[in-house]
Amino acid sequence: MAALSGAVHNAVRNGPVPQTTIGLMQLRAGQIVGSTYHTIRVTGSLRKLGETEERITAVASWQNAPYFTEAERVALELVEAVLTPNPFGERVSDELFARASAHYDDTALWTLTVAIGHFSLFIPVALIGKPIPGRPPGKNYTK
Repeated sequence: MAALSGAVHNAVRNGPVPQTTIGLMQLRAGQIVGSTYHTIRVTGSLRKLGETEERITAVASWQNAPYFTEAERVALELVEAVLTPNPFGERVSDELFARASAHYDDTALWTLTVAIGHFSLFIPVALIGKPIPGRPPGKNYTK
């Protein structure tokens, strides 16, 4: 699993989508699934990438925040669509896909998709294992 995860991480990191966009998506994903570990970890990563506190804080309310580009907005909308159940039908509508395609070519769309999938691999770890933020991997669990 570690080798696969590392390969996917490298593909996302070396893909055409800016790492800040990937980080913003990961932060929103952590918020959606209620993972303190992920939100703290990704927030630290975004700060290291030079993100402003305004943008980091506004991810939770990105729809109304003036800090994001249209491409970032559609990336945030994609991660929300994938991770939020829709009782009325499909999660990623044709309209959302069309808007995403207007900002991202096929390779970039695939990178966004893989980034969401890669993050999703670790949702059960965060929700079941409840890692402790700030502790090194392997030493960050209470159980």
